[in-house]
Amino acid sequence: MNIRESIKNKRRIVIKIGSSSLVHKETGRLNLPKIEILAREIADLKNQGKDVVLVSSGAIAVGKALMGIDVLHSLMQKQACAAIGQVRLMMIYQKFFSEYGQNTAQLLLTKMTMTNEEGRINARNTFEKLFELGVIPIVNENDTVETYDIRFGDNDRLSAIVTALIHADLLILLSDIDGLYTDDPRMNPRAEFISEVDSLDDSVLQMAKDSTGSGFGTGGMATKISAAEIATSSGADMVIGNAEDFRIIHHIMDGETVGTIFRAHPREFMIRDYLEKM
Repeated sequence: MNIRESIKNKRRIVIKIGSSSLVHKETGRLNLPKIEILAREIADLKNQGKDVVLVSSGAIAVGKALMGIDVLHSLMQKQACAAIGQVRLMMIYQKFFSEYGQNTAQLLLTKMTMTNEEGRINARNTFEKLFELGVIPIVNENDTVETYDIRFGDNDRLSAIVTALIHADLLILLSDIDGLYTDDPRMNPRAEFISEVDSLDDSVLQMAKDSTGSGFGTGGMATKISAAEIATSSGADMVIGNAEDFRIIHHIMDGETVGTIFRAHPREFMIRDYLEKM
């Protein structure tokens, strides 16, 4: 069985969605039809008996739009927008997921929690109980209390840390790009698409340029490669795919050749050690 076919048998999946994939570019307000499709796709995975975690950005962007703020000028303003936006975001998620017979739960994590052994155990136990109850955990960084020195920095890495924490066997990162290229395809039309990455050697690492195509997200390709290092080391395959249409999720899960897949290379991976080096 090839690596694409093996995706069909994955039982515990983490799906990460970036801010720019959830909002209308012109207004910064939530794109409700897209979110409904996302809820339907994840609900169908749950109906197949799989455990699914959604790592969702968007709280700050939603809070900014609700308050009519164009530019955030301070950390306090950012944290206030995160608090406002997180409530609205969860309300919308619960509305759509409930229409497909699913219950959701909110988990707001911090780097400090993950570097503390008791915090990691408590977080892992919470995830396991939610899976047992058939609930879909929706995860974000706790932007209302984070500061520069205690933050994950982006939800690409956060989703990979969650993947390692709960021993998931697949991480799907959905963003504004089709996958990994030999160069930035927005700048270089001759950039070649890479469908499969067997190992994260120097040539792959050099392709990770820290750039992003939107004004909402924080994670460029460099953060996705970092996420791949974490996820594959913890024993999970990882796929980068385009979030333009969330129906890509079932295409990935059906083993179709979409996005870039990174093959798992399990080794000893310590969450605390990794985070303390960040």
